[in-house]
Amino acid sequence: MDDTRPDVTVALARPDDLDALGDLAARTFPMACPPGTRRAHIDQFVAEHLSSQAFARYLADSTRRVLLAWSDQVAVGYVMMVAGDPYDPAVAAVVTDRPTTELSKCYADAHVHGSGVAERLVTAALDLARADGARTCWLGVNQLNVRAQRFYAKQGFTVVGTKTFDVGDEVHDDYVMLRTLAGTYEAT
Repeated sequence: MDDTRPDVTVALARPDDLDALGDLAARTFPMACPPGTRRAHIDQFVAEHLSSQAFARYLADSTRRVLLAWSDQVAVGYVMMVAGDPYDPAVAAVVTDRPTTELSKCYADAHVHGSGVAERLVTAALDLARADGARTCWLGVNQLNVRAQRFYAKQGFTVVGTKTFDVGDEVHDDYVMLRTLAGTYEAT
């Protein structure tokens, strides 16, 4: 699956993209953390969950899909989708229309913010979720990240609840946002 537009290409990540994914994740994850999040905790989270080795595990997991955006042969954004029932009881309580897919990660380099890269990634991810038969898509976004909340609202997501998200030993408060996937593909 490729979505090619001028200057940006969005495609499923491949094993030879692991270094690009790890580098991109290390640059972009800190931007989404609330002010005051300790750098040591951010670095620990990146090492455990967003390293090249972590992405190798994600790419090998049949419930996960990673899409990568490229511009001039440089990785500039990525999303990760996770199919299946929510594992967090707070999310499961508010995301009841199944099957569902989580938009687990959505990050773009600061220099492409506002350029449409993130929108292209989310559109491609929602298309994948629909093709996989998902009826809904949900995500968690930090309650202090107003910019991301506005972006997701423009993509059709609405706040349906709250959950927590741990970065090191810091517990952050997230909104749970949900979008119904119109035109969901029904496999026969």
